Order: sequence, then structure tokens, then C-alpha cells
Amino acid sequence: MTDDILERQHQREREQERRRLREEEQKDLDVESHRGPRPLEGYAGGHTSWTDQQDDDSARQVHAGDAQASWEASERQARLEPEPEPARREDEPPPGGERSR
Repeated sequence: MTDDILERQHQREREQERRRLREEEQKDLDVESHRGPRPLEGYAGGHTSWTDQQDDDSARQVHAGDAQASWEASERQARLEPEPEPARREDEPPPGGERSR
């Protein structure tokens, strides 16, 4: 008797889970059926004045030396040289202590 009750409960839970998964799959299919730019998660309704050009400009500034730095790091690694200390920004405190006054 108890086994029958537990079996029915488990069956009901499995059916609920299958129903939930079908609903999620349907949502995914609905989203995938629409082509176009996707909003960032959490910002779907937010409007911004930020432009793609600003992203491109920022990327050029931030990653301008990445290829050269990667090449140099590969060369050092090939020669088994130690990595240099990373450059600190002016607003960062020195390692191991507070800023000097």
C-alpha cells in the first residue's frame, strides 16, 4: 500500500518535471525562432545611449597590445624566462602595503 502511494507520488513528480522541461524547451524554441540582436540578460527592457562604435573604440584601446604581449609571453615561455611583474596602474597601492602619503 505504502509503495503504491510512493510510486504514484514519484510518477506525478516525473510528469511535472517533464511538463516543466517541455515548457522550457518551447520557450527556447520561441526565442531561437526570432533572428536579430539579443539583449543582455537582465537588461532586456533597458535602453542605453551606448553605441557599438563605443564598444569598438574601447576594445581597440584596452586590447591594442594584446597580440604583441601574447607573442612576447610565448617567446619568454619558450626560453623559460620568468614573467615580468605586471604593470601597476597609478591609482593602485604597491603590493604588500598601503599607499605612501
